[in-house]
Amino acid sequence: MTHQPHHGPAVASDGGSVRLRLDLAYDGAGFRGWAVQPGQRTVAGLLEESLATVLRTDVPRIRSGLVVAGRTDAGVHATAQCVHVDVDQESLARAGGTVGATRRLRSLLAPEVRLTAMAPAPPGFDARFSALRRHYRYRVCDDPAGPDPLRRHDTLAHPRPLDTGLLTAASRQLLGLQDFAAFCRRREGATTVRTLLSYVWSREPDGTVVAQVTADAFCHSMVRALVGAVLPVGDGRAVMGFPLEVLLARRRDPRVTVAAAHGLTLVAVDYPDDAGLAARAVESRARRDD
Repeated sequence: MTHQPHHGPAVASDGGSVRLRLDLAYDGAGFRGWAVQPGQRTVAGLLEESLATVLRTDVPRIRSGLVVAGRTDAGVHATAQCVHVDVDQESLARAGGTVGATRRLRSLLAPEVRLTAMAPAPPGFDARFSALRRHYRYRVCDDPAGPDPLRRHDTLAHPRPLDTGLLTAASRQLLGLQDFAAFCRRREGATTVRTLLSYVWSREPDGTVVAQVTADAFCHSMVRALVGAVLPVGDGRAVMGFPLEVLLARRRDPRVTVAAAHGLTLVAVDYPDDAGLAARAVESRARRDD
């Protein structure tokens, strides 16, 4: 996962910049993930280019102040992604203030990306480090006929019947403060310790099997690996203790197939009230550098 730098306070001491909070939703099918990659279509790349056009500035200047709550992988969706960006106050004023800039930005973004809100961030807000929890959803269809065609871009087709009771029981073994090295793509010098707060499965009225996964933070490919570790338990191919065995080994296990990206959606990011934003950012930054 590419490091996202932190840049300055919500409003610069000289009054020259302002931090904006942006709330986004996107269909990740047509993107190579969130993070900018040379020659690839990414959500951050599109957002940076659009913001630069609205504010009449250059992309590198936008990029230097853009921070996201959760860097989604290629093909992963979001209904509630959160971003902050530090922008020049004069540029924002020329764009018609927050209201005018919001209207113009919405007109420039691709149809797959929706700007739900943009407003000045409260003091101390950091989209990444102020976050308390991230919530993801993973959708699986075990109907032999396959998923509803209208949901094919956000639902995994699974070839075997699944037992949600077995899935939840297997998932429960992974909860708490753990080293999730077995479920993360390693990055030099970065910690793989996370707190998995909730991991439960249910069957929706339409028959879709859905996982709801919540943690303080996730490392690269972690949710998809967590799903891949318990699906074999849910369909009877693995014993109940398999996911815990993988966790305790603290290394990637070739028996775990990382679930496909398109079934995963970031659905919420939780923040403390305004008074606790700065303290939470300091706490998170001290504990984690990835």
